[in-house]
Amino acid sequence: MKPAFKNLLVCIFVWALVSCSADSYAENTELTETSFIQNVAGNPLVIKYSYNDLELETLQLVNEYRKSIGLNELQKADFISTLSKEHNEEMISTKTFNHNGFSDRSKSIMKTLSARLVAENLAYNYKSPKATVQAWINSPDHKANLEGDFTHFGIAVTLDAQTGKTYYTNIFAKL
Repeated sequence: MKPAFKNLLVCIFVWALVSCSADSYAENTELTETSFIQNVAGNPLVIKYSYNDLELETLQLVNEYRKSIGLNELQKADFISTLSKEHNEEMISTKTFNHNGFSDRSKSIMKTLSARLVAENLAYNYKSPKATVQAWINSPDHKANLEGDFTHFGIAVTLDAQTGKTYYTNIFAKL
């Protein structure tokens, strides 16, 4: 089986596994700045992503869950968080909630970061990161992503200023 076709099948399978649900949330937070250097095909890539408090809390909760069941903690990847933010902004601008474009995000992560596996969890309008992560744990498909064989992850938690609804995109990658 050709590698590109195999990667596409993996992406389609992972996309088919993910599903989404909702709760309520209405809060805004301050931004905190972090930056990372990631190697891309032997060339340094500098990406800066400003993580807000909700994003940092979500990442921390995901890692705490993984650690509690004996899995490795995941490393933040600013490039992945940037793609997550772009997806949230697209959903907000189109007033939709979906995994549209996951194949493109996955291919970009695989090409740019030499990732071998990519998965995505979404959530919409939850009242807190804790409620969001708990909902993912309670969903077999989302839980499979949380417990997957990954090394890195990215997150975006974006408030739709017009509706007060919050969008979560959490992408996992194995580099």
